[in-house]
Amino acid sequence: MKRTLVKRSALLAAVLVLIGVISALVWTSAYRQALGSLAERGAADLALASDRVSAQLQIYRELAVLIADHPVLRGLKTPAGREIAADRLRGYADKTGAMDVFYANADGRVLAAAEGVTGPSVAEERYFKRAVQGGLGAAPAVLDSGARVYFFAAPDFGLDGEVRGALVVVADVQYLEQTWPGSLPAVYFTTRAGQVFISNRYELLFWYRSEFGPGIAPEASAAPRLEVGEALGHEIWRPGWSPYLPKRALHLGRDIAAIDMHADILVDVAPARRIATLQALSMGAVLLASAMMLFLAAERRRTLAEANAVLEVRVARRTRDLSAANHQLKREIHERAEAEAALRRAEADLVRADKLSALGRMSAGISHELNQPLMAIQQFAENGRAFLDRERPERAGENLGRIADMATRMGRIIKNLRAFARNEAEPSSRVDLVKVVEDAVELTQARLRECSVRLDWVPQPRGTVYVRGGEVRLTQVLVNLINNAVDAMLDQENREIRIHIGPAEGEATGRRAVTVSDIGPGLKEPEKVFDPFYSTKAVGAVDGEDGMGLGLSISYGLVQSFGGNIRGRNGAQGAEFAVELEDWKEEEYPQ
Repeated sequence: MKRTLVKRSALLAAVLVLIGVISALVWTSAYRQALGSLAERGAADLALASDRVSAQLQIYRELAVLIADHPVLRGLKTPAGREIAADRLRGYADKTGAMDVFYANADGRVLAAAEGVTGPSVAEERYFKRAVQGGLGAAPAVLDSGARVYFFAAPDFGLDGEVRGALVVVADVQYLEQTWPGSLPAVYFTTRAGQVFISNRYELLFWYRSEFGPGIAPEASAAPRLEVGEALGHEIWRPGWSPYLPKRALHLGRDIAAIDMHADILVDVAPARRIATLQALSMGAVLLASAMMLFLAAERRRTLAEANAVLEVRVARRTRDLSAANHQLKREIHERAEAEAALRRAEADLVRADKLSALGRMSAGISHELNQPLMAIQQFAENGRAFLDRERPERAGENLGRIADMATRMGRIIKNLRAFARNEAEPSSRVDLVKVVEDAVELTQARLRECSVRLDWVPQPRGTVYVRGGEVRLTQVLVNLINNAVDAMLDQENREIRIHIGPAEGEATGRRAVTVSDIGPGLKEPEKVFDPFYSTKAVGAVDGEDGMGLGLSISYGLVQSFGGNIRGRNGAQGAEFAVELEDWKEEEYPQ
């Protein structure tokens, strides 16, 4: 009995040690993956912040270059000229948000400034020395007021090629920091002298890179309150600088040559540790539960040995039941898959049937549209032959030109008809909404003319309007809406359809709507118009159609298939349908 207890204790200890080792491996693996993700995101955030600072400061650099040789700076020899120049520089400062813009001659004396302060010399400033040497000077500085600024100095060359002065733009760094996103991790930028000059954590401003190792301190000669370690190939800091900084942070840094600074970012690793701990605890709990279950199973197996035969019978019976249930479940899954496939085929058949129905209704009108150009081509050909017989080639050429125009018109009609008839299976892409409306109008033009329907359609805005959708499916929807509008007005004398493109209702940006409205009797039950088999048409009431009520339901499904929406309601006079589509944005849907 004692030996059995010792064996069980040793086995339990071995299992616990194995669970601890596996949990530690899981924690390490999860922590490594999470740190890798944090490092990638931190590097992206650091690059974003660096690019943002560089780009914002680049505006003032370019401003200095652009106005360095402005003609207004040629009249600084007189007080009136200096006053005019100061007004012009003040205008540039107001428009760009610069703290100051001033001009200094080659000796460094300020002759004109946006802030009106003239006379002081900047000859000893590093940025000015660089400018008078013919280069572009740039330097950060902290003013007596505590404001952080960045100077950009552009040389002003005379006709003899010599530098006769410099135009200096003073950028307010605090103004640039106000545009930073608030959720960015702690980022700070240090100058060549090691001073923290820009940061989204104001308590770190004017600190210095320490001489005693990594990190920063309030004074350059002070040792930083920082513990530096390494975790799975990443540098981990434990700064004690501020309660607003993470206790453990992944440190990344990079040099920014454009502004002569070094950028650092501190990314909190607590989420990564939490994820790794949760995964390790979950794995440990699963393993411990599994071990406990195995242990209990072994114990119970000993005590239930005499009931083994009965248990085996029950297990066999339960296995047979489960097998039967599993077989039934597989059969039901197969039947469901077949039903879904049949439903998709039925939906596709309904779309094709609706398209064929529309093609059938348009066939007579399109035949008439093609017959007229054919007869005209025959007449112009006979006229051309007669003119050639009479040796009048110029008139024959005119007839040939008209034949070409008629052939082009017939080709356009046939092209639109073929495009409408084909089965579109491609994913949603960029579609010119104006062209789609014009194709739908051209496909229904014959019926509109036959039924004496006046069309009010002027593309607004003019030109192209790109949306996300399917060209053929969207054309089919608009053809259905136009035909429905014609059907609704057949019993009245005045018939008019209006088509308009504009922003979607309640949407300032992001969605576009094409509205088809009529002056008919309107919708009896607007909330049911998109329900399958809902129809107000009598059987055979319109051109032999049975009025099954699937047209608008199919149109609703087509618009939904590429992320749009369709609404139906009663307008000021008659029914009004709006097809809302997402604007196409190249950055979201690259070609």
